[in-house]
Amino acid sequence: MNININTLAGGAVAEQIKNELQRIADNVLDPNTSAVANRTLTIKLTIKPDKDRQSAAVDTQVTASLASREGVPSRFVFDYDNQGNGVVAELLTQQDRNQMMMNNAGAVVDGTGAAPEGLKNVVNGVFR
Repeated sequence: MNININTLAGGAVAEQIKNELQRIADNVLDPNTSAVANRTLTIKLTIKPDKDRQSAAVDTQVTASLASREGVPSRFVFDYDNQGNGVVAELLTQQDRNQMMMNNAGAVVDGTGAAPEGLKNVVNGVFR
């Protein structure tokens, strides 16, 4: 056999391998992916012979299978606004959305970070 992968398709296959290996290296070094997940490099040659069986058209594909990025945890809360429309907000604490807290500015806010509407005074820990 006189097939050299470095010169196959005028060197285009070797270039594709190099590019996909670079993608794999970047993925391995990405701190948002699993360090130990498998990555694969696939070289696929599709060979379609002519009717006379003397030559064939060859299509080459080089693909990489990468580790997916790990999920980033968060929480949403769902409720209705004053007009009855459904709304969503990110829960800023891992607590109940009705749990009050103080923000960095010292203001009292609910679990979504919003100031409680219509509640201005706190008496014995209860908004009035």
